[in-house]
Amino acid sequence: MRLQSIITAILTIAMTFNTVSFTSDAKKKDEKAKYIFLFIGDGMGANHVATAESYLSYLQGKLGGVTLTMSQFPYYGTANSYSADKNITDSSAAGTAISCGVKTYNGGLGVDAEGNPVKSMTYDLREDGYKIGVMSTVPINHATPGAFYASSNSRNDYYDISTQIVKSDFDFFAGSGFIDFRGKKGEEKEAIDVYLEKNGYEVCYGIEEFKKDSQGKDKVVFCQESNRAESAGNYVSSGDIPADATLAEMLQLGIDYLTDEEPFFIMCEGGDIDWTAHANKTMPMVMDVLELDEAVAVAYEFYKKHPKETLIIVTADHETGGLSLGAGPEIIGWETLIEQWEKDGKQNNLGWKENSDLNRKSSIGWTTGGHTATPVPVFSIGKGAEKFSGRMDNTDIKGKILGK
Repeated sequence: MRLQSIITAILTIAMTFNTVSFTSDAKKKDEKAKYIFLFIGDGMGANHVATAESYLSYLQGKLGGVTLTMSQFPYYGTANSYSADKNITDSSAAGTAISCGVKTYNGGLGVDAEGNPVKSMTYDLREDGYKIGVMSTVPINHATPGAFYASSNSRNDYYDISTQIVKSDFDFFAGSGFIDFRGKKGEEKEAIDVYLEKNGYEVCYGIEEFKKDSQGKDKVVFCQESNRAESAGNYVSSGDIPADATLAEMLQLGIDYLTDEEPFFIMCEGGDIDWTAHANKTMPMVMDVLELDEAVAVAYEFYKKHPKETLIIVTADHETGGLSLGAGPEIIGWETLIEQWEKDGKQNNLGWKENSDLNRKSSIGWTTGGHTATPVPVFSIGKGAEKFSGRMDNTDIKGKILGK
C-alpha cells in the first residue's frame, strides 16, 4: 500500500510538472505577436529622421512639428551598435547582432566572433509556424537582408549567400536583385535566378510579372525590373536608376502574398539611406528616409486591422555620416537644397566638394563619409512594444521579439 502511494505521488508530481511546462511553453508562444514587422533603416540615425521631418515641416511652412509615421509610435528607445571587434560597426555585424542576438566581427554575416554559424530569429519563428518575408531596397544578398537567412565568414561572398535562400526555405524575398549574379568573375554556370528557380522558387521581375506568376507558388523572389537577369548595382544613389517598385509597394506585395491567415514575420530594410548618407547627399537621403516611412505606414495600416496581434519595430543597424541638423546659419536652407535637387540631377551629379559646399550653405552638417558609433533609434508599437523602450543593445532585439 505504501509503495502504491509513493508511485501515485510520483505520477502526480510528473503530471503537474508536465502541465506547468506545457502551460509555460504555451504562454511563451502567446507572448509573441502573431504578425511582426521589423524595419531597418540602414545608416538611419535619429538626426536622419529629424532632418526628414524638418523638410516636411518646411513644405508646410513650419519650422518643425511635422512627424513621420515611425515617430508617432508610443514607445521609443535607443540601441548600441558596436561590433565584436570595432566600436564602429559595419552592416553585416550589426545585421547579425539584430537578427541572431550575438556580436560578430565586421564583415561576418550570421556567424559569431569565432566564425561559427549562429541562428537568426527567422529560423526560430519558422519553427513556431511563422511565414517569413525578407525585403530591401538594395540587393537581396547584401549585408542586412543576408543576416536574416544566411551564414558566411565574409559578407562579400555574394553568390554563396544567394544560394542559401534555398536552404532557408523562407516564403518571400524582395529587393533590387542580386550582386554577383554569376559569381565574382562571372564564373558560375548558373545565374542566381536560374539556380533559385531550379530549387523551388519563382523569380519575378517587376510588379506585373509578380502578380501574374506568383499565384499559387509556395516560395517567391521579387526583383526590380531594371535588374532583369543581371547584377544589381552596388552603392547607387537614388535617382541614378530607373523608377522601380517602391519599398511600400514591395511590402504590400509581401503582405498580400503571405496573407493574415497564418503568423508572419517581415524584415523590411531601407538600404539606400546608408548609401546616400555615405555620399553626404542630403536630399536623396531625405527621400530614402521618406520611402522607408511610407513602408512603415503600410504596416501601420495593417496594425490598425490587427492591433492586438501586431508588433512593429523600426530601428537602424548603425548611423552613417555623422549628420547634424544645423551647421552654420541659424536657419536650415531647404530652399537652396531643393533648388539644387531639382536643377542638378537630383543632387547626384555634384562632385564631393560641390556637394559639401551645398550642405554647408544649407546649414546641414556631415562629419564623415563612413559609419559612426552613435546609438540608433528604436520606435515601436503594438503587442510587446513596451519592451523596446529605453536603452538596449542591438543584440537584445532578437530576444524581445521572440518574447524572451
